[in-house]
Amino acid sequence: MEEKLSTIEERYKEISEELMKPEVMNDFKKLKSLSKEQSDLKEIVEKKSELDACKKSIEKAKLLLNDIDFREMAELEIAENTEKLEQINKELEILLIPKDENDGKNIIMEIRGAAGGDEANIFAGDLLRMYTYYAEKQGWKIEIEHELEGTSGGFSQVECTIKGENVYSKMKYESGAHRVQRVPQTETQGRIHTSTATVLVMPEVDDIDIEIKESDLKIDVYHSSGAGGQSVNTSNSAVRITHLPTNTVVTCQNERSQLKNKERALKLLKIRIYDKLQQEKENAEGTERKSKIGTGDRSEKIRTYNYPQNRVTDHRIGFSVMNLDRVMDGDLEPIIDALITEDLKRKLAGE
Repeated sequence: MEEKLSTIEERYKEISEELMKPEVMNDFKKLKSLSKEQSDLKEIVEKKSELDACKKSIEKAKLLLNDIDFREMAELEIAENTEKLEQINKELEILLIPKDENDGKNIIMEIRGAAGGDEANIFAGDLLRMYTYYAEKQGWKIEIEHELEGTSGGFSQVECTIKGENVYSKMKYESGAHRVQRVPQTETQGRIHTSTATVLVMPEVDDIDIEIKESDLKIDVYHSSGAGGQSVNTSNSAVRITHLPTNTVVTCQNERSQLKNKERALKLLKIRIYDKLQQEKENAEGTERKSKIGTGDRSEKIRTYNYPQNRVTDHRIGFSVMNLDRVMDGDLEPIIDALITEDLKRKLAGE
C-alpha cells in the first residue's frame, strides 16, 4: 500500500504543476480533466499526510521510552497514535478501492409494469413517485422523457432523467425486478396479490464512441400526450426512434420542439445501445455488471415491498426495514446506505 500511496502522491504533485502551466489553463478540456483527476486524488493524499504525521509521532515517542521522566507520556502517545494509525489504514483501504467511473454521472431510468397487469402498472407509478421524492430529498432534478399510462393508473412504461451530484453512485443499485405484495385496488375479496415492476438504470454518457447510421434509423413523429406534452398535443412534436440493427427503441416527448425531442432521443439511443453492448460484453466474459450487487439485470428480483407487514426487503443483502410507508415517501437512504456498505465490504474482501 505504501508504494501505491507514494505513486498517487507523486501524481498529485505532477497535476498541481501541470495546472499552473498557461497552455493547460487555456485548454478547457485538459483543464477540466486534470482538475477532476486532482479532485479524485485529493482525499487520498490528505489521508496519507495524516498517516505520515502519525508514524512520525510514534517514532519520536519511541525515542523517549528510555527516559524515566518521559516514559509514561511516551507510552501513552504511542498507544494513542497506534490506534489512530489502524483507523487511518482502514480508511485508506476503502479510498484505494477503484472507483466506478460512472459514479458522478446523471442517469436515465426506465420503469415498466411487468407481471400483474393493471396492478403492476400502478406499482410502477408508485416506484416513480418514490424515486421522485427521494430525488427531491437529495436535491436532484427529475424530468420525464416519455410515459405510457396504464388503463387503471400508473404506467406501463415511463422513462426519466435524474440529474444532480453523484446520482449514479446511489441509484445504480436500483436496476432489477421490484416485487409488491398487497391487496390491489381492484380486488373485491381482499386477497393479497403479488405483482412486479422492473427498473433499469443507465449512466448518462456524453462522449460515446458509437457510430449510428441514418439509414439504420426509423423515425416516427406523433402527438405528445400526458404530463409534459398536454400543451403541445396539437402538433407532431413527440419523436420515436428505432435503431433497426439492435431493435432499440427510444421515445422523447418532453420538449415542445420536434427538433429538440429528436436531439434528446438520439442521445438516449446512444446511451441505450452503449449499455446493451456493455451488458453483452460482461455476460460473454461471465462477469457481473460493474459496481452492482448482483447482475443488475432487469429480470433479477432484487426487492420486495410487503404492504401487510409494512416491510421492505432487499434480497441481495438480506436487509429489511419495517417502514414501507416511509420508504414509499422517498426515505430510501437506509436501504441504499446498506447496499453501499455491503458493496465496499465485498470489494475489500476481493469478491
